[in-house]
Amino acid sequence: MKKLTFITMFVVIACVSVFGGISVFAASSSPKAAPVLRWTADPVKEGLNAFEGVEDDPSHSEPGVTHIFVVGNTYRFNMDTRQREAPGDRQRNEVKGMRTPQGQIITIGLGETWRFTYSMFIPPTLKGTTSFTHIFQIKRPGLGSLPMVTLDLRRSGTQELIALHAFTSGVDVASTNLVPLRGHWIDTSIEVTAGTKGKGRLHWTLIDGGKTIVDAERGGLSIWLGDRLRPKWGIYRSVKDTADLMNTYLLLRNMQAYQIV
Repeated sequence: MKKLTFITMFVVIACVSVFGGISVFAASSSPKAAPVLRWTADPVKEGLNAFEGVEDDPSHSEPGVTHIFVVGNTYRFNMDTRQREAPGDRQRNEVKGMRTPQGQIITIGLGETWRFTYSMFIPPTLKGTTSFTHIFQIKRPGLGSLPMVTLDLRRSGTQELIALHAFTSGVDVASTNLVPLRGHWIDTSIEVTAGTKGKGRLHWTLIDGGKTIVDAERGGLSIWLGDRLRPKWGIYRSVKDTADLMNTYLLLRNMQAYQIV
């Protein structure tokens, strides 16, 4: 009798779903957040206009030299050992922020979740260092502000690592061996939830030739400063670790940003 009653109730609900336009499944589960494509950097169509700004040797230590430019369907960031940024202990060639073809500037708001996906080519000459080498950052716009998130190339003893670091929380999401990832294209996804007082979250995936090398998530983070955040890509490194500094470059392509709504 109980089994018959359950079947009857299911039929009634299903009929309401069909004839009344109410989904039986919607009643039992809430809709999941979905990624919505908000931004694509197209090197061919938009070039460097896809970004809010370009920081190509911002201290003009090498006048007349262009370090950031388009090659085919990729963005190339050159860095040589002579370049310096004030106060003289670092180097920076980065692009910052996101700009649509219509000229709209897109930023990350408090409580928002964004996923940044792209492919990168790290050559053997771009090495992990004992000081800092960042190839991706999440920062508040403006001079002098600390990064919230960094993708780092590090050296620990004889081992070189690539690590996603929650800078203001002082913890890594994950790290892995850098050496086998260099010299060919790899794919990455960095998902960030902007939040204060432990409400921030990071999820990092790293894929090499279709094989997932990293798939790690960490919550309870503080990822917020000021009134908005934005991503940065390129090379920003200290010059203190002279043994591992070489003339080098970084290639990026397939750059997209999704908002999880």
